[in-house]
Amino acid sequence: MKKNILLVCLLAIFSGQAQDDLLNEIDTVKTEPVVESAFKALKIVNLESTKLAAKGDFYFIVAHRFASIETGFEDFFGLDNAVTQLKFLYGATDWLTIAAARSEQAYDFSAKYSLARQKVGGFPVAIVGFNSLGINNELDKAIYPKLEFNNRLIYVSQLLVSRKFSKRLSLELAPTFFHENFVDIDSQDNSQFAVGMGGRYKISNRVSINVDYAAHLNRSTDSPYRNPLSVGVDVETGGHVFQMHFSNSQGIHEAGFLGRTTGDWSTANIFFGFNLVRVF
Repeated sequence: MKKNILLVCLLAIFSGQAQDDLLNEIDTVKTEPVVESAFKALKIVNLESTKLAAKGDFYFIVAHRFASIETGFEDFFGLDNAVTQLKFLYGATDWLTIAAARSEQAYDFSAKYSLARQKVGGFPVAIVGFNSLGINNELDKAIYPKLEFNNRLIYVSQLLVSRKFSKRLSLELAPTFFHENFVDIDSQDNSQFAVGMGGRYKISNRVSINVDYAAHLNRSTDSPYRNPLSVGVDVETGGHVFQMHFSNSQGIHEAGFLGRTTGDWSTANIFFGFNLVRVF
């Protein structure tokens, strides 16, 4: 009997030591925390950012792009004429965001999805994919009597690569392919390529300066269009982010600002606009 009691005691001691050793091994496994909030808004200015909606979050977004400020008081620096987009966006999962939007320029259906996340001491960048199907709403059958529905379709694919360098500075690169079934310049390829780049610099806990630019890589030499450059301010106000900006593009859809920017910063032919984002 005494031998049995002694054996049980020894087994209990060794079992406790084994559990302690196992717990110590678990404690030494290092996890790499994810870097959060490279961007606070879903867009930098015009370019999509690597931010996605959280699972179950529903967004309502109102985007305005007023007319050129170069007209002065004639139309109150462009405020009398605006392009407006209404957008509904939903976090289907933590890694997938879907959206539907409508403006004077296009109907748009899109998906944005996480491919990799930046980690402290680990993977150096966040990578997000973005795809959209647009329906050109500006084409008038009275002008183009042979117009078919297929001619209105626009396809966009982007790879968004961002890095948060510090609490204040985040940068992004966005190689882009977009295909328009209808182009208004005969010499312009329907399939077009661009490289977008942008960044965010926080100047206070709730305010940041944002800039983005996109270089069109195969624009026709006959094209009157320019590369879009936009500068803005993000203001966080509790339940939403308010974005105000100036851009030489009035376009909101990707094909609009990447392919058909008409403004020129050197002549003050620029457009004031804002994005108002509300989360539910």
